[in-house]
Order: sequence, then structure tokens, then C-alpha cells
Amino acid sequence: MQEVDANRFSWFEVSEDIKKLLILAAQTWENTSESEKYIQQALAKTGDNTDVLIAAYRFFYYKNNYALALQTATKVIDKIKEAEQFPDDWDHLQPILVKRQEEPQIRLYLNAYAASGLVLAKLGAIKQAKLVSTRVKEISDQHDFGAGILLDILTRPVEDDD
Repeated sequence: MQEVDANRFSWFEVSEDIKKLLILAAQTWENTSESEKYIQQALAKTGDNTDVLIAAYRFFYYKNNYALALQTATKVIDKIKEAEQFPDDWDHLQPILVKRQEEPQIRLYLNAYAASGLVLAKLGAIKQAKLVSTRVKEISDQHDFGAGILLDILTRPVEDDD
């Protein structure tokens, strides 16, 4: 087995053994079942650590495992929602997000929410994906979170091939 240099991920706020699992997942990328085993071990050991959840989301997304990518993005959303004590109702939540959109935790929430919209589109849940994209675009029209681009793609009229 290769030597794993966990110092390459010094910015990751997790223990050395978790860093090693994530590095092993990257090193075994070509073997999906083996690399996923390392990601699942890291998730099991850390529970809801945000850095690990984000790494897992990216892993599942790029492995085209959209169901697990959605599940992971939803965990990030739920974690922040609980920590910030966000209301369930979008009409009450939206003004909070608009006001606080520059805060790192809120940006992470919006990125995870936008990511869930992208994955919903990949899974064929176009109506839900449009709703998520519309909501995120209402928060920031600067294409900060990619929602505007996704919404443009989802609502683009079908071109006729004459």
C-alpha cells in the first residue's frame, strides 16, 4: 500500500485517520467499489463532519451516483438548517438568506441547496430542480451558486431540427 501524506490536507478539519481514508479514496479512484469503501468509512467515523460530507458529495457526484450525492447534499443542508435554526417555510427563510448571503455558513447552505437542484435534474426530477434553481437564483442573481445557469438550461425551449 502507498504511503499516505495527510499533511497535503492540512486545511481539512478532521483527524489524521480520516484524512488518510479520503486520500486512499482519491488514490483508488479508478476502482469505484474500493474508493467508495474508503468514503463510506470516513462518513461512518465522522458522522456529519461538513468537510467529509462535501468530499463525499463530490465523490458521489463525479462517480455518477446521484442518489447518494443528493442524500449527502441534503445532510449538509439539514445540518446548517438545524445549526442556524432556519424556519421550514421558504417565505420566511428567503429573507434570512438574502440578508446573510455573504456569511460562509450561509454560502455553504446555498451551494449545497444549488447542488441538490443539479442532482435532482440529473435524476430527472426536473420540476423540483427548477424550484430549487429558481429559489437560489432569487437569493443571488450573480450566478454565484450556478442556479441561474441550471435554470436557464432547464427552461430553455427545445430547438426544432428542420
